Amino acid sequence: MRQVVFSRKRTMSFLTGIILLALLLSACGQAQPSAQPEGSDTNQAPADTAAERTVTDAMGHKVTIPANPKRVLAPYLEDPLLTLGVTPVAQWSVQNGKKQDYLEKYLKDVPLMPYDMPPEQVLDAQPDLIIISSESMVQKGLYEQYSAIAPTYVLGDKVSSDWRQSLLTIGELLNKQADAEKAVADYEAKAAAAKEELQGVAGDQSVAILWLTKKNFYIVDPKKSSGAVVYGDLGLKAPALTVEADSDASWTSITLEKLPELNADHIFLINSDKGAGSETLERPIWKALPAVQKGHVYTMDSKGSWLYSGKIANEAMIDDVLKAMVK
Repeated sequence: MRQVVFSRKRTMSFLTGIILLALLLSACGQAQPSAQPEGSDTNQAPADTAAERTVTDAMGHKVTIPANPKRVLAPYLEDPLLTLGVTPVAQWSVQNGKKQDYLEKYLKDVPLMPYDMPPEQVLDAQPDLIIISSESMVQKGLYEQYSAIAPTYVLGDKVSSDWRQSLLTIGELLNKQADAEKAVADYEAKAAAAKEELQGVAGDQSVAILWLTKKNFYIVDPKKSSGAVVYGDLGLKAPALTVEADSDASWTSITLEKLPELNADHIFLINSDKGAGSETLERPIWKALPAVQKGHVYTMDSKGSWLYSGKIANEAMIDDVLKAMVK
């Protein structure tokens, strides 16, 4: 009889222990915060934590931007990416491997991407965000192919034609708004200081910007590319012929017959014919120009930034102008 009672007591103690253990585990479980679905908001999260969001691009596409994109592909927009501290997964190029050489020190180990962005090569790059500069780059079903690879945002020609707006927009996409705003402010300060310095040197003297390539001269639009920097940001005077060249293109062809009308005090010459040798600069019509006779022709490397636009490009141009004109 004692053995039966003893066994029952042991059994009851064992069951009581199990119940108490279960209650303890349940209480511990309730004391822990419940798990949050990935990407959901929580009161404990920092206010500046990036989150996935949906935005509308220039073509009306609803694009879901990753919270923190790590592999960004943005051909011909490498300047703003690098300004924001982002190295792209591939860089823009054209035939024979030509690229934006002024960015070489930043992109020397970054593979090339053809300018027309073949979808199979875009896929190989494994981007998690694609940023396109122009509407024309995503026609004929290309947008659908790109967006099937990764979220694809089109800046549009209106935004991409303005480097400041491009930088600020890309800053918003990459959750780097403050960095973008600071970069623009830093540039404005640098340009303003250079403008003041140049006014004491150049005064009312005029400055022309010419590009020599394949024995043909091109003159810059005063509101685009290097023209926007030299005439807009630095406040230097454009010769009459430059103003007449205003067009939809950044560079307008100028014939040798028209060249004598270029009555400029200074010429910045981007010489793409320099390597192969150019007899164009030996012609009497060139040597008769006022700037040539005064020794005020400053030859810029065609691999430099003068054919491009962006904070990095423009700051390099400002340095070139100061080096050439401020003795």
